[in-house]
Amino acid sequence: MMLKFGFTLCLFFITTLVMAQEVTVQHLQCQYRDNPIGVDALHPALSWQLAGNGSNISQTAYRVLVADKPELLCRNKGNIWDSKKVSSHESLQIRYEGKALRAATTYYWKVMVWDEHAKACNWSEPAQWYTGLLQAGDWKNAQWIGYEQLPEKERIVPAITNDGDPKYRHRKDILPLLRKEFTLRKPLEKATVFICGLGQFDLHINGKKVGDHFLDPGWTKYDQHALYVTFDVTSQLQSGANALGVMLGNGFFYVPGERYRKLTGAFGYPQLRCRMLLQYRDGSTDDIVSDASWKTAPGPVTFSSIYGGEDYNATLEQTGWDQPGFSDALWRRAVVVDGPPVLNAQGAFPLKIFDRFEPVKVTRLASGTWLYDLGQNASGIPAISVKGKKGAVIKIIPAELISEVGLVDQRAVGGPVYFNYTLKGEGTESWQPQFMYYGFRYLQIEGAVPEGKANAADLPVLTAVHGLHTRNAAPTIGQFTCSNDLFNKTFKLIDWAIRSNTASVFTDCPHREKLGWLEEAHLVGSSIRYNYDIAALCRKVVRDMIHAQTPEGLVPDIAPEYVHFDEGFRDSPEWGSNAVILPYYIYQWYGDQSVLTESYEMMTRYVAYLEKKSDHHLLSHGLGDWYDIGPKFPGEAQLTPKGVTATAMYYYDLSILARVAGILSKQDDRQHYLALGEAVKQAYNKAFFNDSTHQYASGSQTANAMSVYMQLVPPEHKAAVVENIVADVRQHNNGITAGDIGYRYLLRVLDDEGRSDVIYDMNSRSDVPGYGLQLAKGATALTESWQGYRDASNNHFMLGHLMEWFYSGLAGIRPAPGSVAFHDIVIRPEPVGDVTMAKASYSSPYGTIGSSWTKESDRFSLEVEIPANTRATIYLPASSTSDIIVNGNVVNVASGYKDGRYVMETGSGKYTFQVVDTPPANSSAGTYAGIIH
Repeated sequence: MMLKFGFTLCLFFITTLVMAQEVTVQHLQCQYRDNPIGVDALHPALSWQLAGNGSNISQTAYRVLVADKPELLCRNKGNIWDSKKVSSHESLQIRYEGKALRAATTYYWKVMVWDEHAKACNWSEPAQWYTGLLQAGDWKNAQWIGYEQLPEKERIVPAITNDGDPKYRHRKDILPLLRKEFTLRKPLEKATVFICGLGQFDLHINGKKVGDHFLDPGWTKYDQHALYVTFDVTSQLQSGANALGVMLGNGFFYVPGERYRKLTGAFGYPQLRCRMLLQYRDGSTDDIVSDASWKTAPGPVTFSSIYGGEDYNATLEQTGWDQPGFSDALWRRAVVVDGPPVLNAQGAFPLKIFDRFEPVKVTRLASGTWLYDLGQNASGIPAISVKGKKGAVIKIIPAELISEVGLVDQRAVGGPVYFNYTLKGEGTESWQPQFMYYGFRYLQIEGAVPEGKANAADLPVLTAVHGLHTRNAAPTIGQFTCSNDLFNKTFKLIDWAIRSNTASVFTDCPHREKLGWLEEAHLVGSSIRYNYDIAALCRKVVRDMIHAQTPEGLVPDIAPEYVHFDEGFRDSPEWGSNAVILPYYIYQWYGDQSVLTESYEMMTRYVAYLEKKSDHHLLSHGLGDWYDIGPKFPGEAQLTPKGVTATAMYYYDLSILARVAGILSKQDDRQHYLALGEAVKQAYNKAFFNDSTHQYASGSQTANAMSVYMQLVPPEHKAAVVENIVADVRQHNNGITAGDIGYRYLLRVLDDEGRSDVIYDMNSRSDVPGYGLQLAKGATALTESWQGYRDASNNHFMLGHLMEWFYSGLAGIRPAPGSVAFHDIVIRPEPVGDVTMAKASYSSPYGTIGSSWTKESDRFSLEVEIPANTRATIYLPASSTSDIIVNGNVVNVASGYKDGRYVMETGSGKYTFQVVDTPPANSSAGTYAGIIH
């Protein structure tokens, strides 16, 4: 639905076309990916975008062809599926409804659309997807194999945190190499590997690593399921002899007791399941599968802990182990072991290595001990190049802070964590960890000397030291900049925390825990979605929650749930409600209704769990507004009663579930959740609302903001509650008191209610707790506490909510109320404070949405880009006497003026606007409740 305001909008369709516009179909995607391989969905979702050289482009119908041979598609034959002409504007998440798909098969597809004039456009360029293994039999008897089987009595599932018992301490395991040789005797058409190596694996073929992934596969609840990864390896094979080689690391599958660990767990020793499919040009096939015929031996990685570090002994390398012709007579046969019962395709983007940080400063600490400052706190791994004697050991200690005496400081995030590298003594050696990453800015290196420095002890010589940033490879799809330098630095501060904590789950931090704390996915998720394509990763998080849900219906605070924490750290509605909120947000942002179907049982079971725990419809358990600013060191809520946040989330869950039930045509359920929600709302207001002061509970920023955002406030009191929110901010010297839970809702309410001026005042200073103070203290990534405390994590993204406002408020890009996947767009920039320019773009599912504005003393200028097949409502700050110029043409301001804005609707295209003699920029008026609720 288009946005309705109770007054007549100026319907402004710009018709400046002077020639017939050519509409094309582009950016074809299957399951959110371009030409993906390893798709295991039986009805994959197909999407495309429209483009053209004119305005107001839209789709009125489409036709999809799918074929199993490209030549058929060239002849416009869809032997697998021909959707025929479908009258619909939908171009997202179109479910494949053709013949049953076959495993390990390439399918080619293309799309034709009809435009707004019912004119058929040219066929798109073809795209393709390659199916994964669709059922258990498709593994062709591939077995789980390893170096040895973990005895059942040593299995630790769930993991433990209270591991004071010495039996948990010294539990080093073998990190094995596995290999298999085979011979190609016929011309090869295609070779594909389907592989899962737990906890993490590196696959090699004929002496070279396959692909550029890091820490494959994504982390899961391994006693329930694991993920396999698909690689096209055709180009790496050769006629005749070939060799497959796999190195295995521990990851979360096996967490040793040595060194620092947040938890100690053991699903099993490292293990492998693999199928290589060989498809020959003559149409025949062969399979190379993991079984007891593979050979195995200990590898040069002698210690691997996802928490504690990694050791590599280069003297144990076996040259050629991953190449044909290697003598493995001394290797043992692989052992067939038990493995996860279900394997699913890894649909999310993998982790990869991105930025390379060179040292900005190198300091000598002591003889043979040097400190390297890489300038940026980020998730990553160290990388060294070194020359020295065989058997010499270099120790690398990473940290995000340094102590008062200049040494690396791990006290706030757990220690000891370090890497050991043992030299083989052959020229210049280069090494980097393979199965562990950390969050660090500094590297303290012991037992070596930088090249060119005095070296009386003849220690190994470091010829290069740098940091390699690792993160999920989700593409960047958003851009933002503005004239305010502090805001630009804040954007970068938040962005580095997002990059550092977007792995195969959304982690809290890249060092201390690396766990998937669920509140971040829904609270900071919108900030991330503006900036990165995390659709597939969000789908993985949903499945992690489904696997984590208990028989009682509880969705714990973390997923995958490797360890059972106590009390609020396992059962907090602000965290567990992600089970209801995230699927709905995925639907709203990406138009993916299938996630609602998949999640519905989890959602209803979780809400039933909350209902059972409630007392007269009120909840009171959990962590509350985590890390708010009160008199004590931050932690559990200090300013807001836990009953407020817990019950508000419960009501929000019920509101969402009623909508989802309606979308899925479950009308009886919808009525049930509406009625239950109304009962919760009445109980909430009776318990917490003071209708004489218009305050909720303690009157904190969080208590009032959540009540407004969740629409718990009686309409006649809403304006007064909002004024109380503003007053509280002003009383705290324009400072923040809300924490992890409340701050996102505080921003959303202020933005929706036209009070971006307050958001500006809260975040444009460095002398109160907040982003500016963290930057003033030297932070290069967002910290865990508003105050930037040293004794908390200094790379946390749970407070990164302001990035959403940079896009939705300052630049003004937001969805219209009721819009799905930004089909109906609002452009409503907020020129506040001293900001004279803001520019942002967001690659929505329909295409790029752009907003770029500048403000001068007498003129406001705006450039807008609206993608094809969408509509937009544009709000220009104006007075009733302003001159409005659109694409060079003067328009009548009276036709669309309302409460300090000139409002118009339009279709797709690129537009320029000028408002001459605008009122002061901080005179923002009117309210807007359209950002995603």
